[in-house]
Amino acid sequence: MRTIGLLGGMTSESSAEYYKLINTFVRKELGGNHSAKSVMVSVDFGEMEPLMESGEWEKLKSELTETARQIESGGADFLVICTNTIHKFADHIQNSLSIPLLNIIDATAAKIKERGFKTIGLLGTRFTMEEDFYKGRLLKKHGISSVIPNEVDRITIHNVIMEELSIGVVSNSSRNKYLEIIKKLSEKGAEGIILGCTEIPLLVKSDDTDIPLFDTTTIHARAAVDHALM
Repeated sequence: MRTIGLLGGMTSESSAEYYKLINTFVRKELGGNHSAKSVMVSVDFGEMEPLMESGEWEKLKSELTETARQIESGGADFLVICTNTIHKFADHIQNSLSIPLLNIIDATAAKIKERGFKTIGLLGTRFTMEEDFYKGRLLKKHGISSVIPNEVDRITIHNVIMEELSIGVVSNSSRNKYLEIIKKLSEKGAEGIILGCTEIPLLVKSDDTDIPLFDTTTIHARAAVDHALM
């Protein structure tokens, strides 16, 4: 079994979910008391989030690249970044390591292509929805077009993530707002929806809607286990 490297803490809520899912999948595959071999270094989101909001991306990139190197030095055989937004730096971080990085966008795209979908709705932080690193990779590498919410809905999606889900607050009112936005994206041509923030699956589940959802946390965790057990 390969050792999974986990860059966690953005946020602790989703990082805990990664750890639980990974070990559940390993136990399912190997049985008994088996669990994943892993190395996690968890950053303080209270320090990272202000850098994101103020656009201090170079400082954030430098700090997270150093964290990734710590994980490699700790014995990881490959790296999993436990957040969608920080895949903004995925290529830079990969180029700074000698171990492979398992990209969440590629893992999610593989599942979308299994369904034969060509147009997908994208939810996430405003950075994930508005910048090109996610939508561009989906289109250029995988041929998948993205639809994003309007500006007002993007603000709603982002604020719920940052002000509620990141600290473990899950409310029915926010769930209903998300489901309404998902419906709008479907009406704009989205064949399915990427839950492109690793906290969103804590709020919205497949049982909540008939529109296909792609839970990036579960997809990424499953891909990590598959790679570890190759």
